[in-house]
Amino acid sequence: MNKPVPYPDLHEEPVHELNDIDASLTYSYANYLNWLFHDRVELIRGKIFKMSPAPSRVHQEISGNIFNPIANFLKSKSCKVYAAPFDVRFPKESKEDKDVLTVLQPDICVVCDKSKLDERGCVGAPDLIVEILSPGNTKVELLHKYQVYQEFGVKEYWVVSQSDQSILIYTLNEFGKFQPSKIYSLSEKVSSTVLPGFELALDDVFSDLD
Repeated sequence: MNKPVPYPDLHEEPVHELNDIDASLTYSYANYLNWLFHDRVELIRGKIFKMSPAPSRVHQEISGNIFNPIANFLKSKSCKVYAAPFDVRFPKESKEDKDVLTVLQPDICVVCDKSKLDERGCVGAPDLIVEILSPGNTKVELLHKYQVYQEFGVKEYWVVSQSDQSILIYTLNEFGKFQPSKIYSLSEKVSSTVLPGFELALDDVFSDLD
């Protein structure tokens, strides 16, 4: 891996154009903080990934239909739920900005360890992550995210399909590997090992989307 680009000079002008970035270099969260692109980007192992365009109306409605029940369930509980845009940093060892090479923005995440939270987001793996698939998602993007979430120990990873109106849940096993559930579809309910007692009806997730 290339050596990360040095921490930006505090007097350096922020970078506004994605084309001004050398894609062959390895970047850190310190660099990420200095970018003011029109495009939405994530950082995976030091490499820049352009995110799909702003989420569609249907994507946002599905996100709200999942976020709101989780938020209501977590009232008066210790876990917190956040929706994108919300930076989640995945440090390998050092948590210093210049050493963090992976920064993602999950559609929804639940964090139960409040020591991982700071004013800029989350440092370390959330307990639960929800990603809502859209036509703009690429197989490469999805594979990289799956690998990151598994490597860093996300306990539960939900993959929500707009087109199929389904949810697939990956649960981290004792060997640190994701085990997939069956594919849940309309008329069914999903539950969570991270949030005991929580249930979500898929009919409510995908209702009134026309």
